[in-house]
This record gives sequence, structure tokens and C-alpha cells, in this order.
Amino acid sequence: MSDLRIVPVSDVDEVALEDWRHVHNLIVPPAAMSLDDVRARSGRFRLEVAYLGDTLVGCSTVRPPEGDTAAATVIARVLPGFRRRGFGAEMYVRGLALARELGGGRIETVVLAANEDGLAFALKHGFVEVERYVLDGESDVWVDLVLAGVGP
Repeated sequence: MSDLRIVPVSDVDEVALEDWRHVHNLIVPPAAMSLDDVRARSGRFRLEVAYLGDTLVGCSTVRPPEGDTAAATVIARVLPGFRRRGFGAEMYVRGLALARELGGGRIETVVLAANEDGLAFALKHGFVEVERYVLDGESDVWVDLVLAGVGP
């Protein structure tokens, strides 16, 4: 384990909310959010930010299970300067454990197709591509993936 410090985001912690928003918006600009968007999301999902000392490294999202498959979504985002050092794996393992604790029978993730590092990370960690799509009125391609061998 590294010296990574992972902090839950709450709707009253302005610093954590802003740090989560910063990482999210940098890595997935087509889905950029305002601080109010992040605050609302923090009430529905488990958001965390990761620091190495006081330096922001990344953020993560765990969407609780839903639907017939009890699918939970786990997303780890690492700032480019901190990739390939194990931080994403630490955040992912933590998110995966939380998703399972919440009853996730199937684990999914979603990656912006242009994020080649993110796609490679997901594939390396056992995810398989399920679908590529473009949202109505948009041009960016998104990739839905599912963790192989887990759940229905």
C-alpha cells in the first residue's frame, strides 16, 4: 500500500467537493459538472477523493446497485501525472469492496472512449466491453464495461 489518503466527499465539505469536481471535469470534460451537480451526486453516490500528502491524485465514484442485475458501478479517475503508480488500483479495490458491501451482484464501469488510459486500466482489471454509444445530441463515444465472471 502507498501513502494514498482517501477521503469521502460530503455535501458540506467544499474542498472535497471542489477537488472531486476538478478531477472529474479534467478527465471527462464532455460530462463536466458544476459544484451544485457534484453536491447533488454526493447524496446519491459514494464519492471519494484521493491525496498523496496534500496533493490531489484522483477521485472515485461508486453507484449503489440497482435494477434486476443489482449492478453497481465503480469508477476510479487518476490525474495524468499520477498514473501507473498503483493509485488507481487502490481506489478501484476500495470502490469494488464498497460496491460488494452494498450488495452489488454485478460490477460495471463506464469510460470515455477517448480516455485510452482509462480503457486500458479497466481491461487490465478484468472488465470486458459491453457497449459503445454516443448520447443524443453529443459526439463523444462512451464505453460501458462489466467485470467478467461477476454476477448475472
